[in-house]
Amino acid sequence: MTNQLSCIVVDDEPMGIEIIESFINKTPQLKLINTFDNAIDALRYIEANKIDIAFLDINMPEINGISLAKLIGDKSKIIFTTAHREFAIEGFNLNVTDYLLKPIAYDRFIKAVNKLKPKQNADNSSYIFVRSDRKMIKINFEDISYIESLSDYIKIHLYNKTIITRETISNIESKIPSQNFIRTHRSYIVSIKAIESFTNEYIEINKKAIPISRSYKESVLKTLQQ
Repeated sequence: MTNQLSCIVVDDEPMGIEIIESFINKTPQLKLINTFDNAIDALRYIEANKIDIAFLDINMPEINGISLAKLIGDKSKIIFTTAHREFAIEGFNLNVTDYLLKPIAYDRFIKAVNKLKPKQNADNSSYIFVRSDRKMIKINFEDISYIESLSDYIKIHLYNKTIITRETISNIESKIPSQNFIRTHRSYIVSIKAIESFTNEYIEINKKAIPISRSYKESVLKTLQQ
């Protein structure tokens, strides 16, 4: 994939590195460049190389993640990965991209990464092609009402038909314009213009009740109530 975001992971715990590394490796828009178990080596690397995203643990010896983020400055975007909620206010005061609390779910990881997704260009963001029935099918974004996950497959519900393709919902989320669609659940993405009504628990599209999960409720309601 072109235009991938280069990433490093900094964590003094091997398990912390392994988890973020696995998330990066299954996310097409990301490319893992290096991992570090201490802040000093990571800082030296960032000073010598261009890195788009640094995933930083906070509670590390010698130089912690907060101090490292201050030293990095605007050289890289920062996403904190930590088990310590008490650092959240200081972390966000540094204008970091996101603050992920361990244990981190992949859906939450993708939500953080998507904050760095460049704005879609109107000239090339009106459609995508997906593989279905041994051929590539053009899907116009304006024709999508909602997208439903079926494990390694997704159903793309158009207004007049449904397309099934082998794809994860997180990958398809990275390919559609974020200003027109909203993730409501680990298994659902909906077109904002297709929404007929909503409550705190579900969204209704063509008499279909699509759930709003607890982890997405705040962002969904904030978007819809604007």
